[in-house]
Amino acid sequence: MNWITSYVRPTINSLFSRREVPENLWQKCSECGTMLFHRELSDNLNVCTNCDHHMAIRARDRLAALFDGGVFTDVAVPEPVADPLHFKDQKKYTDRIKDARKKTGERDAMLVAEGEIGRTPAVVAVQDFSFMGGSMSMYVGNAIIAAAERAIATKRPLVLFSAAGGARMQEGILGLMQMPRTTIAVQMLKEAGLPYIVVLTHPTTGGVTASYAMLGDVQIAEPNALIGFAGARVIEQTIGEKLPEGFQRAEYLLDHGMLDRVTSRIALKDELVTIIRLLMKLPPAVKGELPAPDPTEIPLQPKPVESAKE
Repeated sequence: MNWITSYVRPTINSLFSRREVPENLWQKCSECGTMLFHRELSDNLNVCTNCDHHMAIRARDRLAALFDGGVFTDVAVPEPVADPLHFKDQKKYTDRIKDARKKTGERDAMLVAEGEIGRTPAVVAVQDFSFMGGSMSMYVGNAIIAAAERAIATKRPLVLFSAAGGARMQEGILGLMQMPRTTIAVQMLKEAGLPYIVVLTHPTTGGVTASYAMLGDVQIAEPNALIGFAGARVIEQTIGEKLPEGFQRAEYLLDHGMLDRVTSRIALKDELVTIIRLLMKLPPAVKGELPAPDPTEIPLQPKPVESAKE
């Protein structure tokens, strides 16, 4: 037995071998394949620093990045009837809800909050795609109505971030009924003369696109977001033609007049502040302010200049 090969070399290799790196420290960009350090990716709002690919971001992280100092207050949403159809497929609907709440830590697929964006008061609703695909449920309908009512009561604009695969199948027609309910909520805002701004994120499809997601005074989308009603494959099979490249993507919809802007997540806050203050007829936002003087401090008096002696 060669003791150098059998003992010395393995011992040296074990001493100088690279330590295992925890998997949660790095994330691979699904677009360009770049390995991104988790803190760097989080600081960049889950946007790839190499190719600008917009990855998914948690609803609360989006709210924290949007509001000044990450400070906001949740708006209460009325709880609907739980499992009104007693739906069951492979699992009970109630069990799916429990699993989604445990996974996300949220009550349902829509968060509503209020606070200031660039010193501009606003109400913001964010759809959480990680909660059952952001599907439109009775809770989501209640959340949008609560957001609209809060915006009207406080005379604030409403900003809504959409992300959904459509209506929630486990609630059947009750899920689809949120389309007219939310449309009425948007009309309430318009009658009150308050801006309603929609930011469409990836993906926004189905009945959500056919209702509140396309009724904004200003329609903004994140780059390369998938936006549409029916799926591209269904459309191709129906019309019997090949769809153009980039069909149902944000840039394609912008070129064809369906959107007003396609804005990076990094620049979105400043753009929302500008649009909101313009629609609310407010003066331009102040980018930076000097701290207020401390009244307890006595300002230093300049010393008198003595005249030169002749």
